[in-house]
Amino acid sequence: MTTAVAEPVKTQRRKRGDEATSFLIREPAQEYHAKSGVHLSSHRLADFRRCPLLYHKKIMGEFVEDPSRPAYVLGRAVHTLVLEGRDRFLQEFALCGPINPSTGKPYGRNTNAWGAWARTIGKEVLSDAQFEDAKAMRDSVHSHRLASGLLSGGVPEGVVRAEYCDHPCQIRMDWFDPHQGIIDLKTCDDLTYFEADARRYGYAHQLAFYRAVLAQVIGLWMPVHLIAVEKRTPHRCGVWRVEAQALSIAQQENEAAIGRLKRCLETDTWPTGYEELRLFDAA
Repeated sequence: MTTAVAEPVKTQRRKRGDEATSFLIREPAQEYHAKSGVHLSSHRLADFRRCPLLYHKKIMGEFVEDPSRPAYVLGRAVHTLVLEGRDRFLQEFALCGPINPSTGKPYGRNTNAWGAWARTIGKEVLSDAQFEDAKAMRDSVHSHRLASGLLSGGVPEGVVRAEYCDHPCQIRMDWFDPHQGIIDLKTCDDLTYFEADARRYGYAHQLAFYRAVLAQVIGLWMPVHLIAVEKRTPHRCGVWRVEAQALSIAQQENEAAIGRLKRCLETDTWPTGYEELRLFDAA
């Protein structure tokens, strides 16, 4: 098991911004994801924890999630707009679509004309409604005192690669500040249920993985925060600090899963996790 030096963050010597983040790799998201077959990512580890067979099928290219789902597109747009700004957003996203000369309005997203245009534009496309939601979500985050403070200094989309538990791993942090640590931005349907959603989707495991891989490089356990913003009106925003104990428990479970992954790789055996008889107690 590989463990980083657990030196308190408060003892870290303060460095200038460029020096303190010089270890971060900057690369396009497509390049980062293309390396997930060799470097274990938090999402791939989550796939394995859920089902080793699912992990294997994704690595082998036998199962590919549809990245064009509206919720995914909006999530990526919000991340870019909030974390990297409008100029970067306009480089990566197109708005609306071609106009139907008969009506003077944009073609529907399910029409052949819209599909042909989208294939040639070379960008992901947002509808007017999605763009308005993205702007409202950006404004909500930037107007939130705690969220805007966490994002007041630092680097977006920084990549780190390191050996962790004797396995090549990689992380792509939404935001890293050398003094405030790892900040992850999430979108959600209803902030009231965000904590339940965070448990359901394994956010603690994702962020524990980020923290542990980062610690292999900088030798420090950094603090971790979550910023969540609603995808619909009133687009509420909230901030959570992820407790060290929750991260520690998730880290132990991650490391146990990496151990199981190694055994699956050695034996080329990929179970579903449901091979054995289970007991169901309706009470």
